[in-house]
Amino acid sequence: MDKTDRKILDLLQSDCTLSVSEIAEQVNLSTTPCWKRIKRLEDEGIIKARVALLDGAKIQLGISVFVHIKTQHHDSAWLEKFAERVMYFDEVVECYRMSGEWDYLLRVVVKDIETFDVFYKKLINDIDGLSNVTSSFSMEEIKYTTKLPIK
Repeated sequence: MDKTDRKILDLLQSDCTLSVSEIAEQVNLSTTPCWKRIKRLEDEGIIKARVALLDGAKIQLGISVFVHIKTQHHDSAWLEKFAERVMYFDEVVECYRMSGEWDYLLRVVVKDIETFDVFYKKLINDIDGLSNVTSSFSMEEIKYTTKLPIK
């Protein structure tokens, strides 16, 4: 990946609706070579998807809850089962296996505390082997970005 690829990625992270010709102009390429670069970046999985970012508060999904999970199970079969089950919860927008005190960290997005309570009850009933689950509600979003620092 060269400097031009990085510039293309930076532009797409800022605005994925840019046309190929607009991107080509900004990176000093003609349209066809620029399109080929974008296609290669997609084929290689560097560009995973092109999406619209929504304002959760404006669609009544303004509460982020960070759920820390501990388990006594650390075998690969349990991990696979856990990951599979977490995928079925639409409210879970991020899930990480962690080092340190907690085994997993989930970011859950809901409209209100009551909705989170319903999610929480389903989580602890649907997934066996959770030894400790604690939740922290985000009071204020200071910074949120999906843009990676590729420069």
